[in-house]
Amino acid sequence: QTQLFGVLLSAASNFLISVSLNIQKCAHLRLVCRAEPKPCYRSKLWCCGIALLGLAELGSFTAYALAPIALVAPLGSVSVLGSAFISVFFLKKTMRTADILGGTLTITGIYLLVTFAPNVPQELTARQVQNYLVSWPFLVYSILEILIFCILLYFYKRKAVKHIMVLLMMVALLASLTVIAVKAVSSMIALSVKGKMQLTYSIFYIMSVLMATSCAFQIKFLNQAMHLYEATAVVPINFVFFTTSAIISGVIFYREFQSAALLSVFMFLFGCLLSFLGVIIIARNKKEEHLQIPFIDCGHIPGENLTGKIQPDSHCSCYGTLNKEDDLVKSQS
Repeated sequence: QTQLFGVLLSAASNFLISVSLNIQKCAHLRLVCRAEPKPCYRSKLWCCGIALLGLAELGSFTAYALAPIALVAPLGSVSVLGSAFISVFFLKKTMRTADILGGTLTITGIYLLVTFAPNVPQELTARQVQNYLVSWPFLVYSILEILIFCILLYFYKRKAVKHIMVLLMMVALLASLTVIAVKAVSSMIALSVKGKMQLTYSIFYIMSVLMATSCAFQIKFLNQAMHLYEATAVVPINFVFFTTSAIISGVIFYREFQSAALLSVFMFLFGCLLSFLGVIIIARNKKEEHLQIPFIDCGHIPGENLTGKIQPDSHCSCYGTLNKEDDLVKSQS
């Protein structure tokens, strides 16, 4: 029952994220179109979007304490599906065949994920987190992850390689640490709220620092990718990389599939594959919108009325010249 609530909370939070991002986008468009633009933080609509985003992130944080990482992370596809739903039904965009196919695959994948997800105890004490942190599978995984990250960072810094795959692989490696820390911190807070105090252990603060640090660098590299490449390319690749790294970290650190049957593991992975395909199909060939702003606003030209003419009527061969130039041409002819 607790795991089911975590699933519903994660799905609702991801849908709320898509709603909040669309509200913020709408607020930015309205501000740009104003005669006298004002800062976004002075817009009530933008503030509403930020408040919803904060509420959604709090819900996602809580969901990690209630459900396995391997189940919460793939539910990020609900955010992509929600954005497609909002764009069609509220922003009046045309529904494509790709949207229907991608949405069907994503929903089928989510159903398989929820049905065949690992059912493991979700109460994590500080001592359990300490034991997981020094276990040999995680130590080997950490060493490999650090080596791969250092290699990618070398190419990024020294060789100036800013390929989308390099950037998003670094994001995914950092994300694996983020979800481990988020689950540990959220679980210890949940237990403390229930009366089993866990905040006195040093591991809680170690995990909190790890969560904040990895999240900060993750955002840095993700923003770099968003700056260099289109969102239609970044979003699906980042979703696939993030989900894969999160599932692997959950399997290794929290041993989420330790007692799962082989058929359940296969069907769960098949559900992940369907979700990946659905997100890629929805995002594929979706053109980014660019705000078209006129270079000259006819209603705000100094000394001109709305009915004033910007360009003179064509009464001679020298159409478009100023009056003095027109007289000069006449005198020369």
